[in-house]
Amino acid sequence: MAITKEAVNEALAAVREPEVQKSLIELDMVREVEIDGDDVRLAIRLLGPVAPFKEALERAIQETVRRVGARGVEVAFTHRTSTRDLQDDDPCPGVANVILVMSGKGGVGKSTVATNLTMALSREGAKVGLLDADMYGPSVPTMLGVSGRPTSLDGKKFVPLERFGVKLMSLGFLLDDARQAVIWRGPMLQNALLQFVRDVEWGDLDYLLLDLPPGTGDIAITISQKMRTTGAVVVTTPQEVALQDVYKSVSMAKKVGIHILGVVENESFFICDGCEKKHELFGAGGGKAIAEFAEAPLLGQLPLHPSVREWGDAGTPIVQAAPDAAISASFVDVARRLAGRVSVENTSRTSPFVIDRAGGKNRHLPIAR
Repeated sequence: MAITKEAVNEALAAVREPEVQKSLIELDMVREVEIDGDDVRLAIRLLGPVAPFKEALERAIQETVRRVGARGVEVAFTHRTSTRDLQDDDPCPGVANVILVMSGKGGVGKSTVATNLTMALSREGAKVGLLDADMYGPSVPTMLGVSGRPTSLDGKKFVPLERFGVKLMSLGFLLDDARQAVIWRGPMLQNALLQFVRDVEWGDLDYLLLDLPPGTGDIAITISQKMRTTGAVVVTTPQEVALQDVYKSVSMAKKVGIHILGVVENESFFICDGCEKKHELFGAGGGKAIAEFAEAPLLGQLPLHPSVREWGDAGTPIVQAAPDAAISASFVDVARRLAGRVSVENTSRTSPFVIDRAGGKNRHLPIAR
């Protein structure tokens, strides 16, 4: 009996995308079916450039199609990155996903996590940008070893600096002296942030990560009023003194309609050279507690390792400097889970824009024009 496209599509309706857990047909991932006798060629469009499950998905597709009589099954993958809600006047329409890296507490390694997640996503094949939104304490110039001033080709938009194939913008690029204090009131900070979002030629990106300052102040609120983000990654360390501030950050995000994509517990443990035992220097369970409060997954627990600090001080994130190191693999695992959460968020959204003034779960601050 000859194989038909209808039979192949019907079979593929039973195959689920591993992250989103919806069928390939429902997600419109099956873009082409070609049949040549007993051989079937398929074009499958993934939901993003980061797909650690691709080989497992390919095997599942091949096994399923062979059950309808195919002898050979060839699968070709492409991708189209799932996107956030884009308003008509979005300040950076070419950016598919805006991800906030935030924490209510300073000193938890948020900037270290942001830079290494940026590099991990880039090394996985994504087009990525990093915006240093911590105006009072910009860290990106040091951690990525970048100096110089952004230029403008048309007198209207800045061209971001680049390193390791990643587009970068930071207030630190505009300071004459890296040790110079930024003594600005809130409105000036907000205007600078909006310029970095709106007046920088970010181009087409899969992910733009924003390294936010600690706390629950003007920057996060301004972002929620000016653009639709995909969501936030919350960074914490395990100890109680950090958790109390991080809870407030999560609460703020919920109130202004920023979805929590996941939680990263940084400095979770230390493994000494001699004993190979995990030493939980700052306690245990903090990341899990925040994740439960945020109703979001714990994306990973990152160990405390001297090389992360050493390479960060040297201007090269550990993921780029030592990609085969165990600590780099930990960052890559978190980045992969984050990419999966982005796909889940974008494909499960039921309404693009909701203002629930009664205080419900879908509340957003209105977009300010």
